[in-house]
Formats: sequence, C-alpha cells, structure tokens
Amino acid sequence: MGTMGDTTRRGGRGARERILAAAARLFADQGITGTGMEQVAETAPVSKRTLYAHFRSRNELAIAYLQALASSGNTMEGVLIREGLSPRERILRLFDQPTPDTPSVRGCPFIDAAAEFPDPKHPIHAYAREQKLRMVQLVTDLVAELGCGEPAALAEQLVTLADGAASRAMVLNQADYGQHARAAAKTLLEQALTPPSRR
Repeated sequence: MGTMGDTTRRGGRGARERILAAAARLFADQGITGTGMEQVAETAPVSKRTLYAHFRSRNELAIAYLQALASSGNTMEGVLIREGLSPRERILRLFDQPTPDTPSVRGCPFIDAAAEFPDPKHPIHAYAREQKLRMVQLVTDLVAELGCGEPAALAEQLVTLADGAASRAMVLNQADYGQHARAAAKTLLEQALTPPSRR
C-alpha cells in the first residue's frame, strides 16, 4: 500500500496548480531556459508522467505560467485596471516597485521572457509582446480619459519609462528605483495635460 507522499508524487488533486506554482518559483529564480522539466516535477512534486499529461513541453508550461501571471493582476499591467483608483493614480502606480519577497528584484516577467526567447516568432516571445502591447493600450485609454490631446504618444513615453525602470531595478537590485521614473512620469503628465496658454 502506498503512502500519502506516493499519492502526491503521482499527481493527485491539484497537480496542475502545484506544477504552475513550482514553475513560477523556478522561472522567476533561474529563468525559463535555466529550468528543466525534471526540476519542475521534483519541486511540484509530481511524476514526470503527470507533468507531461498537463504540459507537453517547457514552452507550453512557460506560456501557461505567463498567462497565469497576466490574469492574476500582480504585474505592472494589472495595476492599470485596478478599481478604486483614478486614471492618473493607476498610471503612477506603474512606478511603485513591489516589496520583493526574495533578496533579488525580478523586474518585468514579460520582458524577461522575451529576452530569453529573442526570436519574435517564438510563441513565448509573441505572448510577451502581446502583453506589452496590451499595457500600452491600457495606458493610452487612461491618458485619453484624462483629456490628453495625443494619448498614443504619451502612452508610449510612459510605458517606456515604466519598462526601463523595472529593468534597471532588476539589474541594480534596487526595489525603489521606480521613484526616478515616477518623477519623470509626473512631469510628462503635467505637461501634456496643461493647456498651452498656461505653460
């Protein structure tokens, strides 16, 4: 008769959720390309047979991981649709770096994924690109709501600041680096929303 640990190892209830949770930790800590499927199975823990029953390849698992992140609301893009905040507050929240739950600052997972898979035709890169385009569209809608005359151009400037700040925060391992970009974003918003006669 098998033990409870054996049952968990074979899969059991919640195997998919455990696999995704394990993949999220491993991909964030060591990258997608630096993580093997056997390591994911060991961390979950599930058998390799169970792992491949849910995800046929590492690419499929990585896209599921990114999709789960996107739907969680726990990304830079997520703050742009958060209820209870004004459009201006949502935009400025892009520059609030979260308190890291590990000693290292991770930056934007979509940029990280695209950098690991630089071929624009690769499905992981394509999904990351889709999320970054969604981000700029959300910001475009918010600045248009604020009354900006050229919302698309301003949105591109703001998301460039946000992505750049997230990347530098990761490289420098400095969680509060976004404060510098936030100051620049405030200036851009004020300038864009101030009537020419009052500048």
